[in-house]
Parts: sequence; structure tokens; C-alpha cells
Amino acid sequence: MLDTSARLLRLLALLQARPEWTGAELAARLDVTTRTLRRDVQRLRDLDYPVDSVPGPGGGYRLGAGGTLPPLLLDDDEATAVVVGLRAAATHAVAGLPEASVRALAKLDQVLPARLRERTAALAHATVPLPGPAGGVDQALLTALARACRGHQRLNFGYRDHGGAASARAVEPHRLVSTGYRWYLMAFDTERDEWRTFRVDRIGGVTTGGRFAPRDAPDPGAFVAAAVTTAPYRYQARILVHAPLREVSERVTPASGMLQDAGSGRCLLTTGADSLAAMMFHFADLGAEFTVLEPPELVEYLRDVGGRLLRAAGAQS
Repeated sequence: MLDTSARLLRLLALLQARPEWTGAELAARLDVTTRTLRRDVQRLRDLDYPVDSVPGPGGGYRLGAGGTLPPLLLDDDEATAVVVGLRAAATHAVAGLPEASVRALAKLDQVLPARLRERTAALAHATVPLPGPAGGVDQALLTALARACRGHQRLNFGYRDHGGAASARAVEPHRLVSTGYRWYLMAFDTERDEWRTFRVDRIGGVTTGGRFAPRDAPDPGAFVAAAVTTAPYRYQARILVHAPLREVSERVTPASGMLQDAGSGRCLLTTGADSLAAMMFHFADLGAEFTVLEPPELVEYLRDVGGRLLRAAGAQS
């Protein structure tokens, strides 16, 4: 059996690993009696850790929110994942996040065992991150939007569309969606009476209002993907790619198109563009055979360009 200090650390780690435990489960994990478990819980409370009791058959416990962040107990894989994630965050398009990531990395580096320091150093040496675009999202704004989504609080803010036109919006926020370099807020626009997508870096002057009852919402990932890959563009295309979804997904990001498995080693790509030429180059770069399903303008364009290319190739042969 673990000694008292080691057992308290183990108990704290278990409480952090899951939202809620029964007393019997915790006692079994620690190999102690429920009476000893109650004493250990009280010791944690005496050390100012907010361990709440949960009513119900047999009783239970959960780690509540306290005034300070309790020590996080991580295993080797978890510690490595945190370090890799923080290093990746240093290039993310969220203002202020790189500096915070560097400070957190410095603290972790002081306490990492030598074996983990060597592992994370090897990962850092072998990887080269590409920085995100200039003009990142403000971290405080992102946090405020996330809190409003979770708390079901109405929001009012100013918004600039892709053409720079300004407008005032009143929305019921639902989810934040990241496409890699961009953050989007999916929300119900109460004045327009429809679900909309807002680029977070175009939002300003946010104020919160009262709470609202959540509505039935479309899938946030699919909704935002459709909004950023097809809706803003003059042409919307659907093509059948004669290659497996796994291979095509390496060339198509969530911000450039939506992919669906079509069976028989094929997939369906839905995307948009303001010019047929841009679509043609995008599809040609997939490195696979494809069939255009729509729009008919793209079919005619490809026939015309294809004929000219064949004639050019014949003239040079």
C-alpha cells in the first residue's frame, strides 16, 4: 500500500482524470478502505483542495473549482503531449498565446525528468513549424466568446464582412470552430433569424446580454466547413475523386473543401471558388483522376481548356 503522501498525490491525480468518482471506485483504485478514503479526502480539503461530495448511492467525490490551480499530475505520454502542444501553440494565430506558451514551457522544462526532456528535445529538433498569418485572434476575445457559448449568453458585437462593410450583430453563440489558421464563431443571428458563421478576427466591441435557451443546431464542423469552402464563392463544385478519402485528405484542408467517402476507393469533394480557372488548378493538383458532377459551367470550361492543351501538345510532338 502507498504511504499517506504518495496516496494523496495519487488521489489528486484520479480526481483530475475524471469529472466524478464513487467512493467505492476511489477506494478500490487506492487499495484502501472507504474510511481511509474519507480521511484522505479531508486531508486534501485541509490543504485547500476543493474536493466536493456528490450525493447518490454510496456517495462520491469530484474536484471543484478553487481559488488556485492545483498541481497537475501527468504521466510520461501526457507530459510529452503537453510540451508538443505548447510548442505548436507558439505559431498559432491567437495573439498572446506564443508568449504564454513560452512561459509554460520554461516551467515544465524545470521539472521534466531527463528521459522526457530528451524525448521532447528530439521532437523539437526534428520538426519545423510554419508560422501562421499575421494578425492573430485576440486571446481575451476568444476566451470571452467561449464563455458565452458555454454559458448560453447573448452577444452583441460589431462585424466586418469580407468586403469591409460594417454591421451590428445580435446573436446566440453556439460553438467556436478552428480551421487551422482561422477561428470562426457559429451563432444564431436573431435579427436575420438564421444560423451564421463569423470570422473571429472580424469581430469587435463585444458585449454580453441575458441568457437564452439553446436551439437545435446543425453540426458546427460541417456548417462552418460549408460556409468557408463554398458559400462565399461564385461557383460551387462537386467532384468525384477516384482515390481513397485518406489520400485525398492529405491534399485538401478543412478550409479548402469538404470530403465524404463515396465507397469503392473514391471520395466526394465539395468546394467553391470565384473563378473556374482556380477550380481547375485546384483539382488538377489533387494528383488523382476525377469526374466533375457540377456545375455544368466547369464541365464546359474543362472541355475547352483540355482541347486547347491537347492541341498544344500535338503541335509540339
